[in-house]
Amino acid sequence: MLRARRLVTALSALALAAGTGAATAGPVQADAGVSTGVGADADARQRGFADCPSLSELPEGADPAKWRCEAMTATGHLTLGRVDVPIDRPLAITFAEGRVDGEFRQVFGAMAATPLRVRGTPLSITPRYGGYSDFESNDERRGELDLTFRISGPGVPRGCSIGTDAAPVHLVLKETDPSRVVSPDPLVVAFGVADNRFAAPGTSGCGRLGRVLDKVLGLPAPAGVNGIGLDARVALRSYGEAG
Repeated sequence: MLRARRLVTALSALALAAGTGAATAGPVQADAGVSTGVGADADARQRGFADCPSLSELPEGADPAKWRCEAMTATGHLTLGRVDVPIDRPLAITFAEGRVDGEFRQVFGAMAATPLRVRGTPLSITPRYGGYSDFESNDERRGELDLTFRISGPGVPRGCSIGTDAAPVHLVLKETDPSRVVSPDPLVVAFGVADNRFAAPGTSGCGRLGRVLDKVLGLPAPAGVNGIGLDARVALRSYGEAG
């Protein structure tokens, strides 16, 4: 089709420009909010505790008084190959944690994010939950999180992404700024995390545009090229609280 050929030509030109450093940024129009995960149907900045797992979703034997919901919002910066974008509209992650018979357990709630415009192209990428998270901190890391990144733009197939549910991008987040209390009631803490050691795969589900998109975006990209840094705020609420 003529339209598809024009898009491939345009993206090929962008690939050449990106390879020579000649791509320039045009005006960035904020995309409409896109949310992912169970119950995540509003802008990330407005989620709050709306996506907390329900009491019925907690593990059998969980004492509500000893479990809490954590609602995190975070801004920062993301680099994937040649993609270098600010995360200036907060992404949100909500989950529950506690203990059952002395064993630490977690239940994921939802993740919500808005598209990130790729500078110098008509493309956007949207972070999405990749099916695994572990937010129990230890001396080695602050937490782990799997993500995929949906690619959208003119003519791009709906299932086009960086990483897939079967093979997501795995983040091991290390603390860059220690926790501090922002508000005691309700309890809100802030901290910083980053991972600069993960590899980014080539695109998947993009049909004939896959090779062109890989060239435009500089994918696959080995560990050491990519990075994510987040400044996070987490509100905490006990399941034992009335209401």
